[in-house]
Amino acid sequence: MTTNDKKADGLSRRSVLKGAAATAAVAAGSGAITGFPAVIAAEGVTLRYLGTAVNQSADIAKKAKEDLGITIEYIPVTTDDVTKRIITQPNSFDIVDSEYFSLPNLVPSGNLMGMDANKIKYADKLATVMTKGEIDGKKIGLQGTAPTKVFYLEKQFGKKFSSEQTEWITLIPTVYNADTLGIRPDLIGRPIESWKELLNPEFKGKAAILNIPSIGIMDAAMVVEALGEYKYPDKGNMTKEEIDMTMKVLTEAKKAGQFRAFWSDFNESVNLMASGEVVIQSMWSPAVTAVRSKGIACTYQPLKEGYRAWASGFGLPKTLKGKQLDGAYEFINWFLSGWAGAYLNRQGYYSAVLDTAKENMEPYEWAYWMEGKPAEKDIHAPDGTLLEKAGAVRDGGSYEARMGAVACWNSVMDENEYMIKKWNEFIAA
Repeated sequence: MTTNDKKADGLSRRSVLKGAAATAAVAAGSGAITGFPAVIAAEGVTLRYLGTAVNQSADIAKKAKEDLGITIEYIPVTTDDVTKRIITQPNSFDIVDSEYFSLPNLVPSGNLMGMDANKIKYADKLATVMTKGEIDGKKIGLQGTAPTKVFYLEKQFGKKFSSEQTEWITLIPTVYNADTLGIRPDLIGRPIESWKELLNPEFKGKAAILNIPSIGIMDAAMVVEALGEYKYPDKGNMTKEEIDMTMKVLTEAKKAGQFRAFWSDFNESVNLMASGEVVIQSMWSPAVTAVRSKGIACTYQPLKEGYRAWASGFGLPKTLKGKQLDGAYEFINWFLSGWAGAYLNRQGYYSAVLDTAKENMEPYEWAYWMEGKPAEKDIHAPDGTLLEKAGAVRDGGSYEARMGAVACWNSVMDENEYMIKKWNEFIAA
């Protein structure tokens, strides 16, 4: 999202999730997919996969070759550089893992092709959260760059989004989730139910906020609304006046000593919480898991105002053709066929096709991760790490409860440059 999104000495949430997505995709290989381009037997296909640095792994590349007959060649760059490469060097990659919020900046370049829904085996099974902005027919919050706003193109090589469903898809979802605040319940000792608690003087010097401007300001907007100070028409696309007002609230809190830290690195957020230096902060789901894995109480706290959501997906450059194009479709279809979805769900993310993921999970796993039920057995990560003991309930409850309570989505504002300038002034204040 910004240059702060990736630190050379640590992992951002995005690099973590993209590494997980790549791991999932390339380790899938659970049965051939029929009725689509048969490239599994096509030895020699190499897909140049543009994404963030953690996507590199000799084991993953080996498994891809073994299962698909396709070589995965990673192009590791920062999140900002993903955008730059798409706009300036569309010939330099065959598949990209990008974020939906980037699409308003990417699609006008004409460098991404609309993916043919007729070649996506599970196109009609993609989660309605992404395609329609709803769950079980119930609308969710669409402020910011909700995927449903940017999911379809008017034509294959179009530069405009379609408000209606078409056969041309911008990105095929890889992972998505809904973010909230992380807390140390053992150190707070009382219920936390609202975003406004981030600025509660009770936690002076023990609160922290995410220092990635376009995400941090949306967390701040959730706080401003929770305090009853202002109701934004769209938290994901503020006017200059709204940006000024939001930053004024944050700056006053900073000067009063509210914040212990402004983090932009995954490991930093884990260490702040694990040490007890911070008891309430902007947080990402895998960071909460990392704190818990140390035997320290940490909760990804559902809040009454709802969640800020995000989503990533696979895109294809307009220059892709022939065997490379067939290989990319095969890779994507494989990714949606269940193994990868189950793998991602076990990490606390949500996958694009729920039905196939369910088929690849044990009933007790699905009940815990997706239905919000108490774990009948111990819950393990894909690598075997113990995440939760039997009896635990997932923070936020079921898929429907969490994604159904989304208030807004990550985005890039029209006034992005002004917003970043004001955010940097706040950090320096």
